[in-house]
Amino acid sequence: MDSETITLETGHTRGVFDITGKVARFAAIRGDGHLSLFVPHSTAGLAIIETGSGSEVDLIDMLDTIVPREDEKYRHRHGAPGHGADHLIPSLLSPSLVIPVLAGRMQLGAWQAIVLVDFNVDNAVRQVHFNFLFG
Repeated sequence: MDSETITLETGHTRGVFDITGKVARFAAIRGDGHLSLFVPHSTAGLAIIETGSGSEVDLIDMLDTIVPREDEKYRHRHGAPGHGADHLIPSLLSPSLVIPVLAGRMQLGAWQAIVLVDFNVDNAVRQVHFNFLFG
């Protein structure tokens, strides 16, 4: 198995960050296998969505609807406003993904992109672990 960890500066704003290019570069030289991605953070997750069409903002809006940001709704209230909600996001967006790779190409659909979703404004830096299992 090959592994690599990337560090992303997401800043102090909530957002959806496209990491497809970084993941594709990692997979490109490895042939056939399975690529797993993991975010070791309790307030961030990974998703596969179409980007560049407004889906990023729609995803944030959808999560804000499902998990409202008002602190009085949560027992967990430390940190920036909405932090209690931030800790529930990974229950909806997985901290991990597995993607098949053939001849160094991720088998994503034409419009699929891999994104890190980070709602926590208290942490400006995130890590994503890449693991490639040959086969």
